[in-house]
Amino acid sequence: MAMHIPFDNTYAHLGPLFYSKQLPEPVTAPQLIAFNQPLADLLQVSGSSAQEQAQVFAGNQMPSGADPLAQAYAGHQFGTYNPQLGDGRAILLGEVLGQDGKRYDIQLKGSGRTPYSRRGDGRAWLGPVLREYVISEAMHALGIPTTRALAAVATGETVWREGGMPGAVLTRVAASHLRVGTFQLFAARGEIAALRQLTDYAINRHYPQAQGPMGLLRAVRDAQARLIAAWMSVGFIHGVMNTDNSSISGETIDYGPCAFMDHYRADQVFSSIDRMGRYAYSNQPSIAVWNLAQLATALIQQLDDPQQAVDEATEIVHAMPALIEAEWLRLFRRKIGLETAQDADMELISELLELLEQGQADFTNVFAALGDGDARDQFLAPETFDGWERRWRQRCAQEQDPKAVMRAANPVYIPRNHRIEEMIADAVAGDLSLFERMQQVLANPFTVQADAEDLRRPPQENEVVAATFCGT
Repeated sequence: MAMHIPFDNTYAHLGPLFYSKQLPEPVTAPQLIAFNQPLADLLQVSGSSAQEQAQVFAGNQMPSGADPLAQAYAGHQFGTYNPQLGDGRAILLGEVLGQDGKRYDIQLKGSGRTPYSRRGDGRAWLGPVLREYVISEAMHALGIPTTRALAAVATGETVWREGGMPGAVLTRVAASHLRVGTFQLFAARGEIAALRQLTDYAINRHYPQAQGPMGLLRAVRDAQARLIAAWMSVGFIHGVMNTDNSSISGETIDYGPCAFMDHYRADQVFSSIDRMGRYAYSNQPSIAVWNLAQLATALIQQLDDPQQAVDEATEIVHAMPALIEAEWLRLFRRKIGLETAQDADMELISELLELLEQGQADFTNVFAALGDGDARDQFLAPETFDGWERRWRQRCAQEQDPKAVMRAANPVYIPRNHRIEEMIADAVAGDLSLFERMQQVLANPFTVQADAEDLRRPPQENEVVAATFCGT
């Protein structure tokens, strides 16, 4: 039975200012690495053999109804505006309506050159493809809004980076690929009709309750505030929070040099290109506000009363830090077992984070161990934890079931950097067993699983991953 994807494309109807029509470049010998059947069921993607899946998700074969294109956008990269970015190595095949009634993009990443590739080859190698596959699906299992992975295909070709690497293509699924940078493109060009068209499209697609450009700005603000707080709650560092990597839908998008912290450090940076720490763990809330301000600057270009628009947009943006902090506090309360709110909770949480940093303690394992009563053992100097623990237990005594709250809030497993690197090295050597095992364990991150203790363990000194890379 041939593959059936029930495409219902709308972005392609916006017109050629928004994209360039582009077919993927065929590859030599596509071979299916992974196919996400539960996600395929949600998207109502049916039929086909592994052989046909490899052909379709490598870009060699176009399914009926696809309307392949590369999206245009601009963006601030590390604070510097680039007027022309766009999908340099990705092709949007089209959109589908899922069984849940929601609209999803299906995109090939690593599918060859586009008009936006500049000097790039438009390809991806196996490591970043598997990294995004595992981490994006892990984020989904953690309950954090994210793009997802439908398939990974080896191309049978060599991609040249520092040396020759095995090529691969990722099939990514997103609520949309609309970015802050999409709006910036038209605002900077003074293409106001296109900016209005894009604004109406984004509202209809994502926030039908929003009223006009400022209503859209509020809705994006609220979604992004929830997202950033969720990142912070699991120790996730995106690594490249450029405006072209900031999704209007409030999903985590564009997994490049991302990582989860092991030992807690507020100023932790992993990205090899973030030399000044712009996108460090503790800077993510303020960068999200900065990105929202860039969206506001773009959106107000279409309004008739610029001064009134500036005043309203300023008020919306200035409210974001408090929203992030409130959601952060709600999530971290739950991480220490608290469902009710008291004024001293912020101080209690902040003191624990200071102890984690001073004691070089593992972020994930300390919070998971709180509910088990053995968090003390996670610290270099366990006695430093005792005073905080007494105060915390007194506070928990005022709660109904703090252990249940903690179990639901604190993952046991995260995709740890050293295991990701081990998985990639194994896969390059032809062994996908750790890739498959990590998917299985990370699909249930809140449940202790038999024979998975190695995936909980922080890295030994010789296993520490000091830097992560974009993979382009």
